[in-house]
Amino acid sequence: MSLFEELKRRNVIRVGIAYAIVAWLLMQVGEVMSPALRLPDWILSALAFFLILGFPLALFFAWAFEMTPDGLRKEKDVDRSESITPQTGQKLNLTIIGLMGLALAYFAADKFWFGTETTTASENVASTESAATADNGISAIQDNASDENSIAVLPFINMSSDPEQEFFSDGLSEELLNLLAKIPELKVTSRSSAFSFKGQNIDIPTVAEKLKVAHVLEGSVRKAGQTVRITAQLIRAGDDVHLWSETYDRQLDDVFAIQDEIAQEVVSALQLKLLGRELSSSATDTEAYTLYLKGRHFDTLGDRYNRQAEQAFREAISIDPDYAPAWVGLSRTMRSLANRAEIDLHDGTRQAREAATRALEIDPTLPEAWAALAGIQFVYDWDWDRALGTARTALQHGPNNVDVLRTLAMIHEGLGQTAEGLAKAQKAVELDPLDRSSLSRLGLLHWASGQYAESEQTYRRLLELYPDSEAGPMVLGLMMMLQGKPEEGLEHVAATPDEFWGTFGMALIQHALNHPELSDRALQRLIDEFGHYGAFQVASVSAW
Repeated sequence: MSLFEELKRRNVIRVGIAYAIVAWLLMQVGEVMSPALRLPDWILSALAFFLILGFPLALFFAWAFEMTPDGLRKEKDVDRSESITPQTGQKLNLTIIGLMGLALAYFAADKFWFGTETTTASENVASTESAATADNGISAIQDNASDENSIAVLPFINMSSDPEQEFFSDGLSEELLNLLAKIPELKVTSRSSAFSFKGQNIDIPTVAEKLKVAHVLEGSVRKAGQTVRITAQLIRAGDDVHLWSETYDRQLDDVFAIQDEIAQEVVSALQLKLLGRELSSSATDTEAYTLYLKGRHFDTLGDRYNRQAEQAFREAISIDPDYAPAWVGLSRTMRSLANRAEIDLHDGTRQAREAATRALEIDPTLPEAWAALAGIQFVYDWDWDRALGTARTALQHGPNNVDVLRTLAMIHEGLGQTAEGLAKAQKAVELDPLDRSSLSRLGLLHWASGQYAESEQTYRRLLELYPDSEAGPMVLGLMMMLQGKPEEGLEHVAATPDEFWGTFGMALIQHALNHPELSDRALQRLIDEFGHYGAFQVASVSAW
């Protein structure tokens, strides 16, 4: 009897086929369940390893052992006349048919039922790769046609006599934006881009063209005592037609219900299906809410206002300890203070972690809180697998949240997964085309991918929008250096307004220009004046 016939007789081939199908099904189940259970990525790798390891073992046992009416026995001890391998083979055939049917059913469901999300993700990656190879990476984003289900929420105009109510009107706009951003089908331009038009007398079609949206929500707030009048209107940007408008006269203690009501009206006007989700805001005490808005205001002004932001967030928490967004704001502020060595690194990070954790205890669906925690796990803990899992959880709760997308882009970049990072950074810029942090992250991902020309274009766009950028000129100069144009890059580095980043860039580019004394002098200054929080930059210069 040939070896092949003996393998068939002992059902080794059937066992191998059944094992392969079961292993494939287990990998599919693991891929689905791993994110839901927040398991680290290495779990799937370990599962694949053990399944591969088990395959030759299964074949060995099928060869060496045989199933008999008396149980499992060594094949050499079984009399051929008493062997029941034909009957066992028939049972294995039925088992294989059943497993194949199950596998085909899963494949069909994955392709035709769950395939929409996968297709969208693939399209995002494809669009990212296409943009990366274009001559101008940022223009590829802005040339895309406006999505019909897209909207920008402009800052509501404060028509009250009290300038302090500016926080209230800005906060209303931000809360409406956050509510609408929870709808997966709706592309919502982020706060920083929408608020960049605050105080400017620009017509709606122009705003929509710059933000690449089909609709704009604008309004005004007039507050007198505890009474507030809110006017909101939804405008179709293409022909400047008012699709919907409404005026609300309410008491301030009902302001959060007003936010929900306006968001629901806008959704209805856009004829979107909400997949059964209800929009809700995080209601709190009016005074605590105002303090939270002040904290957000200082937070957007940059690191120089961290202390004012911290004070505002802490005051909001003292009034309402269960207001989760204020805890998230405090977490980010404390982490920023720690990173800039304004407070002890370890103590500041501990406070940032505790604040993010407290926010999640209050509201486990808050994507910004998950993103804040992921950033700590990645940058401070170096627990990269957990950070990636935490960031993916954030994405589940906020698929269009720009903070979440930027955090994921940062983690993918750090892990060397540049294609995934580019996809997330690209989407963040699509949602928030005027945000400096999103543009900066996209430029860094192009840099990490070796796409220096695309990175240069992105940073040129950044400096057009924000000529006062602290590090922008330095990065642009380094992009010129890496493309073999250090003399031109030196001009940009020398124009860097921030002394820390300017010194760092000068140490690098003077070395590229073969000026070792000037490079060493800049490095020594970097060590003497900024070494207490610029250790990474010192190491980078030394490596260069």
